[in-house]
Amino acid sequence: MGDRYYSGSSKPLEFPGPLVGETMFSRLPGLFLASSLLLGSGCANLVSGITSQLADDLAGSILNSEDIDTVREGVPAYLLLMDSFLRSSPDSEDLLLAASNLNGAFSALIVDEDRIKLFSDKSMRYVEHAACVSKSPLCDARQQRYADFEQTVSSLKVSDVHIAYSLGVAWVGRLQANSDDWAVIAELSRAKLLMERVIELDENHDNGGPHLYMGGMETLLPASMGGKPEEGRMHFEKAIEINEAYLMTKVIYAQQYARLMFDQELHDRLLNEVLSADPVVEGMTLTNRIAQERAKDLLASSKDYF
Repeated sequence: MGDRYYSGSSKPLEFPGPLVGETMFSRLPGLFLASSLLLGSGCANLVSGITSQLADDLAGSILNSEDIDTVREGVPAYLLLMDSFLRSSPDSEDLLLAASNLNGAFSALIVDEDRIKLFSDKSMRYVEHAACVSKSPLCDARQQRYADFEQTVSSLKVSDVHIAYSLGVAWVGRLQANSDDWAVIAELSRAKLLMERVIELDENHDNGGPHLYMGGMETLLPASMGGKPEEGRMHFEKAIEINEAYLMTKVIYAQQYARLMFDQELHDRLLNEVLSADPVVEGMTLTNRIAQERAKDLLASSKDYF
């Protein structure tokens, strides 16, 4: 389900979408809550509380759903909804972030490469616009000279973590979708620097999500090509320490690190732990079901891969 990153061997590495899971779907409450803000004034204020409660209930149902196909099929409707909202409120920070997250989520659920690029590009544009709307130091950061970008990132504060993390997540999606474009891959160092700063400011953000993303980025390439797989391993271990109930971490750990290092024992152990775990966890059930599906696929190909 992910794009391929070649390790210099004949075997591609796969990094599944913007981490198909809580890092994306946990943003659905923000999506629906943002929609309630677009109701305007007057009588809209009267119903906004009810709308917000309905949004929370719906988001909770999605996150706790065990039916992956239903959720996958429902996402396009929300994309159209977001586009219509953005026509009316193109400078809503909350709405832009929600749209970025949802487009990133959808890019992880489709297989057509052109469409993946389309939706990951939309995700990046939306979060970059949100950064400018919020007057974040990260406004137009991708266009800055690297030295200026370093200064911008070092100036970030705890209050900037939400925007910074959202931008980093979208950036990973952009890198994945354009893994055949070395001009885009050259941006990897910027995405890593940004996520490193998020970890410095709040490593527990999004239940350890920054460590998960750093683990993924550090294991895109082998050490001989500039990757840092052992640092990636430490990030994966930290993410598991922060939230072991989030099964997708072990799947990506196996897929990115264990396969890169040709460590079948670790690979199979992690995936078997995922399959033996109870996937029903409040707010993580959908993600965990997806993780278990992916774990089955990886285990099925383990013998041939190694």
